[in-house]
Amino acid sequence: MYFVIRAKFSRLLIQESMKRTRTKETQPQPQKKLKKEKETESESESSSNNEEEVPSTSSKKSVVHTSFQEFLTHLQHQRLATASNIQEFSFKKKRVRILSKVIDVREGCRGGVVYWMSRDGRIQDNWALLFAQRLALKLDLPLAVVFCLVPKFLNATLRHYKFMLGGLKEVEKECRDLNIGFHLLLGPAREELPKFVRDNDIGAVICDFAPLRVPRQWVEDVTKGLPKDVPFTQVDAHNIVPLWVASDKQEYAARTIRNKINSKLGEYLTEFPVVAKHPHGKSSAKINWTSAYEMLECDKSVDEVEWAQPGYNAACRQLYEFCTRRLGKFHNQRNNPTADALSGLSPWLHFGQISAQRCVLEVKRYAKQHKASTEAFCEETIVRRELADNFCYYNENYDSLKGVTSWAYQSLDAHRKDPRDPCYKLEDLETARTYDDLWNSAQLQLVKEGKMHGFLRMYWGKKILEWTESPEQALEWTILLNDKYSLDGRDPNGYVGCMWSIGGIHDTAWKERPIFGKVRYMNYQGCKRKFDVNAFVARYGGKVYPKKDKK
Repeated sequence: MYFVIRAKFSRLLIQESMKRTRTKETQPQPQKKLKKEKETESESESSSNNEEEVPSTSSKKSVVHTSFQEFLTHLQHQRLATASNIQEFSFKKKRVRILSKVIDVREGCRGGVVYWMSRDGRIQDNWALLFAQRLALKLDLPLAVVFCLVPKFLNATLRHYKFMLGGLKEVEKECRDLNIGFHLLLGPAREELPKFVRDNDIGAVICDFAPLRVPRQWVEDVTKGLPKDVPFTQVDAHNIVPLWVASDKQEYAARTIRNKINSKLGEYLTEFPVVAKHPHGKSSAKINWTSAYEMLECDKSVDEVEWAQPGYNAACRQLYEFCTRRLGKFHNQRNNPTADALSGLSPWLHFGQISAQRCVLEVKRYAKQHKASTEAFCEETIVRRELADNFCYYNENYDSLKGVTSWAYQSLDAHRKDPRDPCYKLEDLETARTYDDLWNSAQLQLVKEGKMHGFLRMYWGKKILEWTESPEQALEWTILLNDKYSLDGRDPNGYVGCMWSIGGIHDTAWKERPIFGKVRYMNYQGCKRKFDVNAFVARYGGKVYPKKDKK
């Protein structure tokens, strides 16, 4: 871990404050105000001493929401019932780590506190923004959200940018309603954010957390570029149990991290307080979204999909429909691509337009009706997702065969020269022209809908290993196709899924066979035993192409 929590800042969080550096003696306060402050401090200390006591996350009564609007009202009620604002909430100090040497907000700064939004593109249920508002309220300062838009990012296409920017438009509107500034900076954070901080006399910066190397480099660059007197802190707003709390090393498999995470849910799986209307400062000018689109340099041949609308409201609707219509089928039918049993939340979770913690809290309210499905959903949404973050953070080769376990690499290497028949070109795979109609149908779904069923994604990746010149090429093409077309591409879950299919990550050794070595094998007949292959093929229209079309 390249940043550590400094002891001084830990003490600062225990005291639940970040103070301004005083340039003159504090003026005496009226006796009534002093008494009120002492009462607040006493309540705060009592709350800190009882952090283990958390509200129940499941309802004893059956949950019934008669409409989506009622569901949204319920969510806001839950926040307000938890705390009317973040100052009245016992914030878990371990969610935060300090990145700068300075820890105090200087006296006299007028620009306030900035939340640099990156991975978590939402207002409510966002621990990073809540921490930023907590600090701003403590110091009576304005609060602003800043997003730095880069013209190109890995293999992201126009499909991904439209989804992300659509969500940010909602963020802008909600910021205006809450008297929080919102600024879209066009350019890399290492250049634009330090300049914004200097030009606007910002007192402190808070960022969210992502485990991938490029976002981590952004954070490192900003740390170096910010004024030396501006505190810079990071909050894990994506994981329920903060990554650095869950484990301090790469975990071998779900079984090695499961208890580490589940044992901490009593402390971290809490309700969120509300991000309230901010009493200081004013909202910013409207964003020129046309300029934002014009500066993009991404692949614009892959456009938006129809089924998934961006933003927090669309994410909440997807969650509502899953809970009320599909959750009951999740346990028994989640591996059946022809059954409508999945949550379908991955695009919104990837862009941070909804919190995984919020999703779990709401699903757990249905535990009485759908116990097995609730447990299965929590396993995937908590343990498996956070295991993926763990892998990508602690393994710098998360997208390379250098990152697989020794048994897997040695096994794949031993079968490197095994004949591939057929051995396809990238163009054949991308245009779904293989001899396997099921694989072709899965690829067509990916291209047209920006998603692929989880079970088929495993099969899809393993066939690419079988049909390409080397395991390195298979991994490269699998990541490329997933990142280019899938709405949840360029995500820890995506990289781990590709590495599981090609390199056996988080899996065990299986019976040795050609090409695959000891990496788990999947085939067409196995899929036929799981679900109605013909029905899936009929839905997406994959054809069988003769093997003579191979390279």
